Amino acid sequence: MGRRRLIALFGLLAMVLLTGTGAKEPSPTPPPKATGPQEAEVIGVMVDQRTHQPVVVLQGKRDKRQFAMAIGIAEANGIAIPLQGVTPPRPLTHDLFLTLFGRLKVSLTRVVITDFKDDIYYAVVYLTANGADMTLDSRPSDAIALAIRAKVPILVEDRVFDKSGTLGPKTGPSPHF
Repeated sequence: MGRRRLIALFGLLAMVLLTGTGAKEPSPTPPPKATGPQEAEVIGVMVDQRTHQPVVVLQGKRDKRQFAMAIGIAEANGIAIPLQGVTPPRPLTHDLFLTLFGRLKVSLTRVVITDFKDDIYYAVVYLTANGADMTLDSRPSDAIALAIRAKVPILVEDRVFDKSGTLGPKTGPSPHF
């Protein structure tokens, strides 16, 4: 009787191995969701048709989420001018800062929009000087204007996309910017 059980057990084992039936292997786990700030690009500077206020529209490169951030007219010009490839006859404030950074041997490495709370966006500017890293709090519009001019990455924390919601204005770029 023991011999029959052993033969049956081997037969069952062979059937499982040959047909692939029996206990299934766990399905491969999906790759972990990317976390942390993602690089974003400025889609444009526009006028929100509802509020008539300038906004800068950013889109994440990783997941294509977008949000529009209300900014002032001067800030809109500070962002739109370099986006359009225009060189003003005299340096704007952001141009002046980058010239000053260059003469002081300070490099802008990246900017990060870090949070959105109580309807206010927050940003940090990352600098390097003499091999030492520094950070400065910044208005996001100023950080964006500097990053565009310096051709450094604009990063946005995922929580900013989450808290900002979807893109509100459905307008095209304003001819004024």
